[in-house]
Amino acid sequence: MLSPDERKRYDRQIMLTEIGEAGQEKLKSARVLVAGAGGLGSPICVYLAAAGVGMIRVVDHDTVDLSNLNRQVLHWNRDVGRRKVDSAGEKLEKLNPDITLDVLAETISEENISQLMKDVDLVVDAMDNLPTRYLLNKTAITQGIPFFHGGVYGFEGRAMTVIPGEGACLRCMYRGEIPEEKFPVIGVAPGVIGCIQATEVIKYILGIGDLLINTLLVYDGLSLEFSKFKVQRNPDCDHCGHLPFS
Repeated sequence: MLSPDERKRYDRQIMLTEIGEAGQEKLKSARVLVAGAGGLGSPICVYLAAAGVGMIRVVDHDTVDLSNLNRQVLHWNRDVGRRKVDSAGEKLEKLNPDITLDVLAETISEENISQLMKDVDLVVDAMDNLPTRYLLNKTAITQGIPFFHGGVYGFEGRAMTVIPGEGACLRCMYRGEIPEEKFPVIGVAPGVIGCIQATEVIKYILGIGDLLINTLLVYDGLSLEFSKFKVQRNPDCDHCGHLPFS
């Protein structure tokens, strides 16, 4: 049930025929895990909190560094040296005190991933390394939880939505390992991709629109072009190949 303050806060989106009060209550009931509180995690968390997603669990083990501030807009100059989850939680609570925040300063690993995903409805990938993305992808598939992938490099970015059993997964698209390395990025790129991921999450919760299932959306900021590429599900995929094809 929405409170009078919530009706006023979300008035503009409740006006949308695709949302209404019933849709806003769905958002309020949703529980989302955002893996990462950096460049992608910042816009994802901001817009999910602003939209009224009821519980947001943010996981990140890192601390704020001065070199983060060109893109990680949840963190400010005074936050350098603080844990990212503490910095993010402080801003998000002030943005929307009506939601529940569960901030965890942990490194995502095989040992804790199942616990981190406990009681959430979906998982958002805001990481910056492929091994952890693989772990999130595999565990989400095993637990039957939708997984929203995003990544950036330079002026470019990409996004894809994985619904277990309904299409290709991240492992279907990438083969082998990509070495971890420092990579260039302009701050607006994760801003664009993070907003796309948040949009996909909101659409999924509400059951509206077309999702990026079996589709990789690629953004090129220099040419300001969006391209879509079909991704074929791999029947021999070691993450999702065991699931029946829908």
